[in-house]
Amino acid sequence: MAVDALGGLRQDLFRNAFAYRPLPAIRTDGPVTRRLPTRIRQYAGWAPHAAVAAAAFFTFLLAYADDPGGIDYVITGLIPAATVAMTLIRPVAAWWILLASTPFSGAISGQWDYPWTPSVFFAHITVMTVITLRTRPRTAAWMWVGTALFGVAAEVFLSAGYGTNTPQMLFFSALALLAASLVHIRREAKREVSVQRTVTAIERDKRTLLEERTTIARELHDVVAHHMSVVAIQAEAAPYRVQNPPPELEQAFVTIRENAVAALTELRRVLGVVRAEDYEAPDAPQPTLGDLDRLIANVGETGLTVEKIITGAVRELPQGVELSAYRIVQEALSNTLRHAPGATARVEVGYVLGGLGLRIVNGPATGLVKPSPGAGHGITGMRERVTMLDGEMTTDETADGGYEVTVFLPVATTSEPTGGQE
Repeated sequence: MAVDALGGLRQDLFRNAFAYRPLPAIRTDGPVTRRLPTRIRQYAGWAPHAAVAAAAFFTFLLAYADDPGGIDYVITGLIPAATVAMTLIRPVAAWWILLASTPFSGAISGQWDYPWTPSVFFAHITVMTVITLRTRPRTAAWMWVGTALFGVAAEVFLSAGYGTNTPQMLFFSALALLAASLVHIRREAKREVSVQRTVTAIERDKRTLLEERTTIARELHDVVAHHMSVVAIQAEAAPYRVQNPPPELEQAFVTIRENAVAALTELRRVLGVVRAEDYEAPDAPQPTLGDLDRLIANVGETGLTVEKIITGAVRELPQGVELSAYRIVQEALSNTLRHAPGATARVEVGYVLGGLGLRIVNGPATGLVKPSPGAGHGITGMRERVTMLDGEMTTDETADGGYEVTVFLPVATTSEPTGGQE
């Protein structure tokens, strides 16, 4: 314990004691400063610097009241005031300089109380308080112990019959350092809580993103596994549909089936890990754009009026695109119910060359129901689906205070059959 204590003393008061440590400006977004007028708030960050400068000036005035001039005034007034100001750039060095000059100021003043004159008394407490606020409570304890040892040594060896004001110094400095330590501890606790909240928010967003990706992976697993199973079965049955197929054709179908089975096995091995132990694959087929009428009717029962507009030639799209498009519309309408109760919505589906366009727009909230707060996870899920399909997505507020989601999902064009059966 003694070794640790001496190590702490050396680190707090001796190591880099004269290091340059400028006091930065404080933040101006606090509960008090943000209520200030803009012109005043831009200078509020320098309030601690102004307070230290005012304390240095007050020290100067205390010394001037006792000794209005001469070389004595340099030691009793200018040096203490300079050390107070010095806490803005070299805090620990200011304490050492003030402590070293204290015996001289006490001897020069010739007052009954020794060794702290009124100006040095005020400066000493101010310097220790500022250092405590800038460093840590352990430094305050070491400075208080150092002050006590200096006061005892001055009374024993340097007082020369004078009275001592060391008890007063220790009492008032203990109160000041205790208050400064509590402020410092509270400030550090708030900073730690803020950091933890930030970390928690980041982790929550990551977890939400992973959960959404897991859901997408499960759906893709079901879609791809179904099609690969169909490919394997058709490849196995194809040779029996042709009379006397050539060996090369039979071998080609065998190879296709083997590759399909291998791909299906690997797919289940890789994507199967995203399923929870209690996860059960849905028995019903995955929804597509053909189920939008059922979705709109469902949300219509909650009071949301939805208009559906379809442009272009309706055609069958890949199942992954159909599923993602349906989920995007579903999430956008759910967001409308949560964040814009009483509003109307419009769903536009555009079958265009090279892809599918979606536009879901809602008006502003109306009525007495308050919007439900949200963390934006629905938007995150929609973006994940669009990114997975190499699409594009934009979200923005409308001119009337509503909200708009625009999505484009690219679809590879295929040549139309010229005749016969596929």
